[in-house]
Amino acid sequence: MKISSALQNAARARLNAWMAQRLPRNDTLVLTQRNLYVLPTGVSLFLALTLLVLLVASINYQANLGFLLSFMLAASAFVSVLVAHGNLRGLHARLQVPEPVFAGQPLTLRAQLHHSGRGTRHSIEWLAQQPSASFTAQGQADGATMADIPPGENTALRLGLAALPRGLHPCPTLVLQTHYPIGTFRVWGLWRPASTLVVYPSPETNAPPLPRTHAPGMAGAAATRTQSLELDGFRTYQRGDPLKTILWKKAATAMVTGTGDWVRRDQQDLHETELWLDHSHTGLSHPEAILSRLCAWVLEADQAQVRYGLRLPQREVPIGSGTAHLHQCLRTLAESTP
Repeated sequence: MKISSALQNAARARLNAWMAQRLPRNDTLVLTQRNLYVLPTGVSLFLALTLLVLLVASINYQANLGFLLSFMLAASAFVSVLVAHGNLRGLHARLQVPEPVFAGQPLTLRAQLHHSGRGTRHSIEWLAQQPSASFTAQGQADGATMADIPPGENTALRLGLAALPRGLHPCPTLVLQTHYPIGTFRVWGLWRPASTLVVYPSPETNAPPLPRTHAPGMAGAAATRTQSLELDGFRTYQRGDPLKTILWKKAATAMVTGTGDWVRRDQQDLHETELWLDHSHTGLSHPEAILSRLCAWVLEADQAQVRYGLRLPQREVPIGSGTAHLHQCLRTLAESTP
């Protein structure tokens, strides 16, 4: 049994290596005769058995109608191969850049499919192949979506994937397949996108307040916590203050709970506030717990609209702000090990 399993693994590895060489990674795919595969399904085997029984019965009883039915069914099965192949041939697929997610959240892939041929392409199925499966496997990993592709139009497809651990992951091998028209043959093409799946650390729930740090060159300017757990640079809202300075998320929480005051930004102090989010300030020892707390701090600092930087043992993100800076910090956490 061990020898048989080893031989199967070796054969699968060689097939996957051949597939990787034949199908380079690309976020676009055009299905042609060179990258489409055809195999019979369980329905075709049942149909073949039925045809054999009909043919033997027709020969035994000299039933001309039996011969006619047998040959018609055989011809239909043969034509279905050509129809199924043509249903996929010439199909163009383009993958959109996958959006980053936090650990524990499912991922979603989005693609645009279109073709310039005539007629609608029916029952096109898009699914993710099992990571351990060879190119002949028919199993799917997480989900599948099916659609009809009209001519000359872009059809958007979405594919859900299971949650992945923190880090950067290669996009799984995707499959475009069809069993149209009668399900006797499966025609499919493999797609190996070049995009990377980015999974940020899961932010810590109820993380402690942001650390008290001094940015280099900021004499006396510090990011500190007041007794109301608000950063310096924020003040209690007073009548007549500009509405655009209100922290609406905290105001909504205060309205729901009936506790606390509305808080507004003090723009003059805000521009003087800078933070360094250092891994040594977390007070934790477990690597994933450290990244989780830093992730929560990054999100909180971004929400507070202060300038902040990130320090890890091997990497450092300079002080900055904005959406691009936020995703740079989160991506650094995703691919780092403190």
